[in-house]
Amino acid sequence: MKPSRHSSGILLLLVLLILALPQPSFSRQDRTPAISDIIITTSATDLLLFATVKNSFTPEMEEGVKNGIPISFSFQVELDQVRDFWPDSTLVEKEVVHRLTYDSLKEEYSVELGEKHRTEVTRSLARAKQLMAELNGLTVIARKKLIPDASYILRIKATLVKTTLPLGIHYVLPFTSLWDFETDWRAIEFRY
Repeated sequence: MKPSRHSSGILLLLVLLILALPQPSFSRQDRTPAISDIIITTSATDLLLFATVKNSFTPEMEEGVKNGIPISFSFQVELDQVRDFWPDSTLVEKEVVHRLTYDSLKEEYSVELGEKHRTEVTRSLARAKQLMAELNGLTVIARKKLIPDASYILRIKATLVKTTLPLGIHYVLPFTSLWDFETDWRAIEFRY
């Protein structure tokens, strides 16, 4: 039996439709913001944390910053002492905020680093993004408050703080809702 012209046309249309549909992307997960490169170490007096948020900026966010919209990342850090047969004891709950702004007249990016209580200024967007996404030597707790050979769990999460824009500007910039992100909690168990 010879296929009719009508059925061949429908088959061709179906094939084209399937090809036109968005294909599942395995790299989509690669673009999801996530906490990585977590290092817990000590100084002479304190427990220190180093961490990075990967994939924290979208092209829309970069464009928004260049147009004067500030961006803030909030890092939540928790430290619990693990206790057998008892609920864990929370030793630290800390929030650190990084805020990025752009001065179009000076063509400079300013990054306020909450954990350092200072502002870094750079002309490079790449450097500003790096400063925003990294925690470098955050003091978590004084070493003298830790018990030797005890187990601890450190948790960290990053959130893009929702920026409050002036009334009515949400209609002009509807893409700001695409900026919302929150990483999953990352937990590291260690012995001191």
